[in-house]
Amino acid sequence: MKKRVLIYILSVFSLGCVSCGDFLDEYSQNQRYAETAQDLDELLRGECFMAFQSSYSSNTQETMSYSSGLTMNYPWLHVMDDDAEEFVSGGLTYTANYPRNVLGAFYHWGADPFLTLENAQYKDNDWEKFYKHIGVLNSIIYMADDFRSKEEDIELLNRVEGEARFLRAGYYFLLVNIYGMPYCKTTASKDAGVPLKVTEHIEDKYFNRSSVEAVYLQIVADLQRAAVCLKGITPSSTLRVGATAANALLSRVYLYMENYEACIAAANEAMAGTYSVMDLNNWTSGQNVGSWTSPETIFTQGGNSVILTFLSYSSGWSGSTPISQALSFQASEDLLQCYAAGDLRRTAFFKSSLHAAIPDKYKTWVDYNDTDEVGMDFLIRLPEVILNKAEALAMLNRDGEAKTELEKLLSKRFAVAPSVTETGEALIDFIRDERRRELCFEGHRWFDLRRYAVNSIRPLPENFRIRHQNNDYEANSMTWYENGYYELNAYTQDHAAWIVPIPNYAIEFNRGELQNEIRPNRELIRN
Repeated sequence: MKKRVLIYILSVFSLGCVSCGDFLDEYSQNQRYAETAQDLDELLRGECFMAFQSSYSSNTQETMSYSSGLTMNYPWLHVMDDDAEEFVSGGLTYTANYPRNVLGAFYHWGADPFLTLENAQYKDNDWEKFYKHIGVLNSIIYMADDFRSKEEDIELLNRVEGEARFLRAGYYFLLVNIYGMPYCKTTASKDAGVPLKVTEHIEDKYFNRSSVEAVYLQIVADLQRAAVCLKGITPSSTLRVGATAANALLSRVYLYMENYEACIAAANEAMAGTYSVMDLNNWTSGQNVGSWTSPETIFTQGGNSVILTFLSYSSGWSGSTPISQALSFQASEDLLQCYAAGDLRRTAFFKSSLHAAIPDKYKTWVDYNDTDEVGMDFLIRLPEVILNKAEALAMLNRDGEAKTELEKLLSKRFAVAPSVTETGEALIDFIRDERRRELCFEGHRWFDLRRYAVNSIRPLPENFRIRHQNNDYEANSMTWYENGYYELNAYTQDHAAWIVPIPNYAIEFNRGELQNEIRPNRELIRN
């Protein structure tokens, strides 16, 4: 039995490690045996959840150390879509760790996104972290089932298995939507996903990509089982998983799969819980919109990479005093224009300074170590569930019901909520815009654009483009100026750039069994 518990570490390295020597070094230092349900729970808490960022500095401009890969979780996800744009200011005095340099190739959809603008290569740590968690989870799920044959705490084992399956499903959802193709109903069985490993034992083989369909079916199976295991169990906080979280994530997955009836059913299960939408009519300046204790926060884990990605705020530039240097990102003007007059989210979700708008949904920017701050790397809120259901209803031509769901949200986002008069395809577009407004900078927009591109009912138009401005520095005047833009074409024309490449260390370890489609070089288009 002890043998089974130890192998979780090795299963990770079969997908992502370069050196067996490195594995043996780690193995000798981290031997651990699980003999009880309590041991499994401790292993789950210690090894399977995303780590929170321990601290942030209160400097006016945050930086990103990338020499051994980024420590925060996938901050680049926030700069590839149409919700972000460059913000540059000040003199040329510069550090390579500024977000503009580190994330620039992602912002430009470059051939090698993990290459800084100064041509320094850094490691994609996210792939390795995801599969490390999955390796541990595989062993926990196996052991939980095995322990049921003993006189163990069945309720605890159910909770442990339920949380483990939820987390495994969540990590595979992120993996397939980052490194795999989007779910297309007609081609999912053939489209390239990510390696799928759900067994606890060591397999003497190299791994290749499983189909997108296979990955999604495993995600669904895990979440369905998680909901069963967690039924009747009240999580101790939003940092732990309950049945509501499992059903909420399941509603998202079904929406991506265009299984709209199942999406509605899962959303109904999630909405039957005790959560509610925060009324922004009662919001006061400086208040976190979302927090661990917010009535609309269902589950949260991980850090807040938005803080390090976007132009930071401190009391030092709350007035007219400019900062000396800013080489970062801000909310795009295109996003800001999506908010209608009277939409309370425009003020509550953003903070403006130095002519820049920065995401401020879940951070007051007063205390950089806010103990009530949610992790935006993996966040599930009730408003998303409502929008999942509304979109599914609209796709089924149940417009009246879709509008009813929208009213539940909009009544809490406006002093006087506007009437939703759209129908048919216009209603679908309205809901998609509403997702953009409500869920911005939570990691949804990039994934949403991918799935819209292959949707069988209302695909993105062929002329859809994302343009990201590029700036250059004029030394004599010591000013930055716009000197052109980079353009991402529609998925059907430019699909390799819509997929993050699997890291080279995983490809090398698997002797070339894993492959990436070549991303094209992207040329600057002059104004």
